[in-house]
Amino acid sequence: MKEKSTVTPYNADESKKAQVERMFDKIAPRYDLLNRVLSLGVDVWWRKRALGYLKAGRPQEILDVATGTADVAILAAKILKPKRIVGIDIANQMLDFGRQKIRDQGMESLIELKTGDSENLEFPDQSFDAVTVAFGVRNFEHLERGLAEMLRVLRPGGQAVILEFSRPNIFPFKQLYNTYFKYVLPLIGRLTSRDIRAYTYLFESVQAFPEGDNFLTILSKTGYQNPRCERLTLGICSIYYAVKAQ
Repeated sequence: MKEKSTVTPYNADESKKAQVERMFDKIAPRYDLLNRVLSLGVDVWWRKRALGYLKAGRPQEILDVATGTADVAILAAKILKPKRIVGIDIANQMLDFGRQKIRDQGMESLIELKTGDSENLEFPDQSFDAVTVAFGVRNFEHLERGLAEMLRVLRPGGQAVILEFSRPNIFPFKQLYNTYFKYVLPLIGRLTSRDIRAYTYLFESVQAFPEGDNFLTILSKTGYQNPRCERLTLGICSIYYAVKAQ
């Protein structure tokens, strides 16, 4: 049995990073539709709730890590009204769909999407007022390295908001959730994206992720200050918020 930290999309003889890139490039055409359908639209509210944590700080320059098709970047532009947003992702097909959405919104001058590795950010130290990640940190090959890179590019007093799936623990919702994610979701994924493994991996990666207090401990260990967690929708999803020391 694999160690939790080595759960990968395809169990192939290549790095987790390479497999994640391949997986998201394959499902990119249906990614946004599947997000809406599989979450019954609640994922939009989750993102808005997470970005609300940044309002008081009024960040002017934001980095969106694992930006995918730029959902968070576009929402951040509307809600937070910053001067600049940069989104990075390793999956170029996802970025292509994101760029089209940005063009459709007329936000080309505000949001820039780049191919980039979360564990080796190309930006200088202290480049951003805020860093966001939505449903991306569990895909990091080396979790603490990615978190450390995010901290490095934050300015002193900068804010980090991480949105990630978690595991409900309330009976009988826990059992219903596990059945849905383990059996129903992969079937829907196979019918719509023709990649059943991508959605089997979703369940496995959520099970492996060190959620809740465990993740708060990792944030503290990495150097983040005052980390806290808010569980959403009976624990399906969690917001993690922390700051960089002044």
